[in-house]
Order: sequence, then structure tokens, then C-alpha cells
Amino acid sequence: MRDANPYAGVMTATPNRQARFVFFLILAIAGLVTAWVFNGIASVTGADYLGAWFGTPVDWVLSLDLLIVAVAGSALMIMEAKRLGMKRVWLYIVLSGVTAFAFTFPLFLALRERKLQARESAQAS
Repeated sequence: MRDANPYAGVMTATPNRQARFVFFLILAIAGLVTAWVFNGIASVTGADYLGAWFGTPVDWVLSLDLLIVAVAGSALMIMEAKRLGMKRVWLYIVLSGVTAFAFTFPLFLALRERKLQARESAQAS
């Protein structure tokens, strides 16, 4: 008989959730700071955002690459949030439009680790 949990047995060792939480949180902070700094510089210097994103074929490749990753990451966030019972996942996606996906995706992963840690603690009790 198959186990009802599709993720059962995937991770047999007890993961260090606190270290993962801190790792993802550091990445989120780095993503937010770099977005603020470089968007600030671009705004002050009057940079052409559309030209920078879609000016040359190389720009198109990088832009579409990031777009596809953001769509896949957003889908993962929605599916994981639903599976784990995390609320308001749409906020991460909306925030990525005004901050950076480099901030919101690692932030989601950090808070996902917290949720998994809480579930493991509840199961152990």
C-alpha cells in the first residue's frame, strides 16, 4: 500500500531547519538590498529600464530567462503554500513586482522552513 504523503521518505535525516531558515533569510535580505541599491542608482541616473531589459538579443535572453524562472517560482510558491496551509502567498508574488523576486522567493523559502519546523514539532508532540 502506498503512503498517503507523497513526500514521505524523501528526507530521511532530520534537516537543520533553523540553518536553512537563516540561509534563505540572508538571501532574501541580499536580494532586497541589491534591488534597492541598483534600482536607486538606475532611477537617479535616469536609466532606460525597457531598453536595458529588451534592447538586444542578449537582453531578451536574460529577461525571458528571469521571467520563466519567476513564473516557475511563483507556481511553486502557490503549490507549496496550499500543501502546507500557508496563508497569503499572493503577497509574495505582488511584493516581487515592487521589490524583487530575488527578495520574495528566498523569503517565502525561509518562512516555508519555519512552517515545516512547526509541523514537525506538532507531530513530535
